[in-house]
Amino acid sequence: MTTQSSRRLPVTVVTGFLGAGKTTLVRHLLLNSQQRLAVLVNEFGEVGIDGDLLRSCGFCAEEELAGRLVELANGCLCCTVQDDFLPTMQSLLRRADQLDGILVETSGLALPQPLLEAFRWPQIRSSTWVNGVVTVVDGEALANGSVVTDPAALEAQRLADPSLDHATAIDALFEDQLASADLVLVSRADRLTAADLLRVQQRLGPSIRAGTAVLPMERGAISPELVLGLESTASPMARPAHDHHHHGHDHDHAHVPIESAVLRLNGDLDRQTLETRLLELIRSHALIRVKGRLRQIGKARSLNIQAVGPRLESWYDTGADSQDPAEPGLDLVVLGFALQPDQLQQTLAQGF
Repeated sequence: MTTQSSRRLPVTVVTGFLGAGKTTLVRHLLLNSQQRLAVLVNEFGEVGIDGDLLRSCGFCAEEELAGRLVELANGCLCCTVQDDFLPTMQSLLRRADQLDGILVETSGLALPQPLLEAFRWPQIRSSTWVNGVVTVVDGEALANGSVVTDPAALEAQRLADPSLDHATAIDALFEDQLASADLVLVSRADRLTAADLLRVQQRLGPSIRAGTAVLPMERGAISPELVLGLESTASPMARPAHDHHHHGHDHDHAHVPIESAVLRLNGDLDRQTLETRLLELIRSHALIRVKGRLRQIGKARSLNIQAVGPRLESWYDTGADSQDPAEPGLDLVVLGFALQPDQLQQTLAQGF
């Protein structure tokens, strides 16, 4: 069982304002990802995912439901982290071998940054990694020049939340959600014309970090591997280049098919140089996800590499390494649209 407990659990943070479509997205991921996900919800004054939904997923025994859904009802995670968040996370991590990942659905009023800091705490850091901050924005509202469809409801939610600094205007909070995003999903895209969508993307452009993709989403449907990453249970090399059969209704997701490519480099590569090159590659080729392993001379363990947009996380495996002794080198799987594998391979190899 060593390998089980030594596997870090990916934590995906879903943020966005009331009514943006976060819950619809989380629901879609629970029903379609074929992963065992724990859900943390911290909405203030809004019921997030209900127990009925979790029962309807059918992958969760009745007696497990309590451990599956944890609502942090008092609003902001950062304010209550000490008494609420840590025990919750620790109880989830004790059952890490029964999970493939953790989803945190956070109110757009709680800034993502303090939450991300909490995952850097020593008690949590060694068992998890941040798999990405996904910001859901209301495409229909943005196309009409507003941040949300129902500003009055959002304002009421903001005023009702005792933990908030009321000086923080909605627009400033929105900018913060965008600046923290590794991936932005535009909801209600089925109600937008191509010109609307382009306008929305241009509106978001200046607020997001270089390398962050902005993708259309209809009724919460988006390919789960874009949000959750490639299946965490398999090594990146264990599956065919891309296999879409388990998504069912793919025409709903995006009108351009997602592609994946496998890249390899041989030789003893320097970790820092590699990370810099990968971030350049992500930005220059608009890659959405990168997953891989680096084997180095003199290191008994492989380096795990995971990236979503401009967020790159890497760590050395802790469990027994079945790879050894293997030739030094890098294996990568990348996800994106209209990939040019030869060009990617060339760009990656430059500088080594």
